[in-house]
Amino acid sequence: MRRVAVAVEGETEEEFVKQLLSPHLSEHGVLVDPVKPGRRGGDIHVDRLAPHMARLSWSYDAVTSLVDFYGFRHRQPGETVQDLEARIEMAIGTHPRKEPRLVPQFAYVQQYEFEALLFADPNSFSVLPNLPRSVLTMLSEIAGGFPTPEDINDSPTTAPSKRIEQCVADYKKRFHGPAIALKIGLPRIRAACPRFDDWVSRLEAL
Repeated sequence: MRRVAVAVEGETEEEFVKQLLSPHLSEHGVLVDPVKPGRRGGDIHVDRLAPHMARLSWSYDAVTSLVDFYGFRHRQPGETVQDLEARIEMAIGTHPRKEPRLVPQFAYVQQYEFEALLFADPNSFSVLPNLPRSVLTMLSEIAGGFPTPEDINDSPTTAPSKRIEQCVADYKKRFHGPAIALKIGLPRIRAACPRFDDWVSRLEAL
């Protein structure tokens, strides 16, 4: 079995890895361990994430990440998700605390936010109690306006979580996000979200 550390942004991503990714990847001989950079989540930027991942390379067979592009601090002007991933990987590769062996270390930044994955099946929001059918319809209309859930855009008012909060007033990412994702299921999320699917495929290949 290969042990893989996943540097996660917060408790939502931690639960997502434990509940969805871990059971699936264990069937491929990969044991994933979600690890937050410090006791608290959030406040993610390259100067915090890269040293964290470099240190993890001493204890695991591979290291990756699961963090959001939306809200990532100190992004450079015009920087894309792919640019940011490359910058994180470069910072890990040059960090003095990096383990010198050739341990696979690849960054994954969710485009644009964890909540994008939940739009893979808006009807699965029905797992939330007493949610009116009209809310499911609104969420489905949002998803239908984009080629994939990962294209739902990066903005303080139109990012995936902001759109959900506009429809579901009491949405709590930490509690509701993993429950909705579990209802959707990993196969459906992968089918709807190609970048995420590519990342899971890389983990399977380990």
